Amino acid sequence: MGVVPPTADHPDADAAAAAGAASAPASTPTDRPTDRPTDRPTDEVAEAADPPALAALRRRALGVLTELAPAALELGELFRAAGHELALVGGPVRDAFLGRVSADLDFATSATPDESERLLARWGDAHWDIGRAFGTIGAMRREGRGGAEVVVEVTTYRTDAYDPTSRKPEVVFGDSLEGDLSRRDFTVNAMAVRLPDLVFVDPFDGLADLAGRTLRTPVTARQSFDDDPLRMMRAARFAGQLGFAVDAEARAAIEEMHERIRIVSAERVRDELVKLLLAPAPRPGIRVLVETGLADHVLPELPALRLEIDEHHRHKDVYEHSLTVLDQAIALETGSDGPVPAPDLVLRLAALLHDIGKPATRRFEAGGGVSFHHHEVVGAKLAARRLKALRFDKDTVQAVSRLTELHLRFHGYGEGAWTDSAVRRYVTDAGPLLERLHRLTRSDCTTRNRRKAQRLSGAYDDLEARIAVLREQEELAAIRPDLDGQQIMAILGVSPGPLVGRAYKHLLEVRLDRGPLDEDAAREALLAWWADQPEADGTR
Repeated sequence: MGVVPPTADHPDADAAAAAGAASAPASTPTDRPTDRPTDRPTDEVAEAADPPALAALRRRALGVLTELAPAALELGELFRAAGHELALVGGPVRDAFLGRVSADLDFATSATPDESERLLARWGDAHWDIGRAFGTIGAMRREGRGGAEVVVEVTTYRTDAYDPTSRKPEVVFGDSLEGDLSRRDFTVNAMAVRLPDLVFVDPFDGLADLAGRTLRTPVTARQSFDDDPLRMMRAARFAGQLGFAVDAEARAAIEEMHERIRIVSAERVRDELVKLLLAPAPRPGIRVLVETGLADHVLPELPALRLEIDEHHRHKDVYEHSLTVLDQAIALETGSDGPVPAPDLVLRLAALLHDIGKPATRRFEAGGGVSFHHHEVVGAKLAARRLKALRFDKDTVQAVSRLTELHLRFHGYGEGAWTDSAVRRYVTDAGPLLERLHRLTRSDCTTRNRRKAQRLSGAYDDLEARIAVLREQEELAAIRPDLDGQQIMAILGVSPGPLVGRAYKHLLEVRLDRGPLDEDAAREALLAWWADQPEADGTR
């Protein structure tokens, strides 16, 4: 496979593709060299590697690793002095070759958990048991007075055994780094650097796959995914996070085994889905989910959006439209000081799911048209049901469902004049979701008709301007009735109870319809409503 430059689907894969500046092809699984550069200093391996792309990656990694916290290198010295091996493994090594400094430092060791704990107690300012049964001990140390904290996790070598009927492995401690690396999910995560000498270990040619931007499993894909089906979700996640392609063997295994994801807990599946959606460009990963069949179990509403397009093109492909809306919503997220800081999970979920009510509401009309009446209402219910099944928190479920329900509210604004009352209702109905609704509504315009797109954009500009004016005039975000609960009870001569809530709600409706009222006008409106209530007779 050649080294592929960034594409529109992978706009943030620059670091991974930097090696592609040299266009030499990376090795494929069928033509990998037999003299793999394993267990050699990173600078020596850089000189020995044939493809210039690999040499470039190694030089970049050496620059990152030489800046590794001195405390981490000291930890390597400490373990070696005690007769144990210690190696930096997994994501931090991969990230070093991508030119990124990882905040998480994960190590593998030949030491037992008890031995690791004793050494970490000597090294760190604090240490803790993360999962002794799994061999993992954590520790923290500060680099100098007032310096940054160095947090590490050290895990004993493992060669886990798996029961096909269970999602939990039987933890078996191993005796070699290579054996430990063989149980990793993908070759790009199965590389290590021995400390303190920075010796690079790559038994499965992960660096070649990194240069080729390929996701391949260290062992056979079928065995890897059978051992831990969640790795299929990770394939989709890394496709989105790194812009890497899933290799043919792994993809075929997912297509064959996607039903195995059912034995994985909803919480673990959710966590991988969240990591995918929060990636800079999640679209490629979502495609992996849908095209391999994983989404049939994780987000079945998504593949259902692939509606057939007949020869008359009577409606657009809702699935592709939803992916485009997601891309456009991401582009509208703000910096950390803006109203919708990136990455925003609620906005991204709403963008992806906003049209999931369409398959259930699709109707072919006389004359060849297609309608999806009330799909926003149906979609809101479907979104809430799916997110609850995936164990999302209540606030996220409610926010995504509400945005789905409101995403069509704007349509028609440019065709008929909205009163100030309608604008107020738009704002109050959106509540704290207003800024997200602005972005979702704008993103939902995917038409190729430039004139139509400009008209919709201009209409929404006008709506936002009106909202700003009303907000300045009326403190729109904090609209309240013109009388509070105490005043309502005093005027009506009633005690606290549901009746006061009904009166309060009525006055809020009056406030939205008529704008601010003085106390006399509000009192008159309250008494007019009260005259029609059955409880009024009991107070006369």
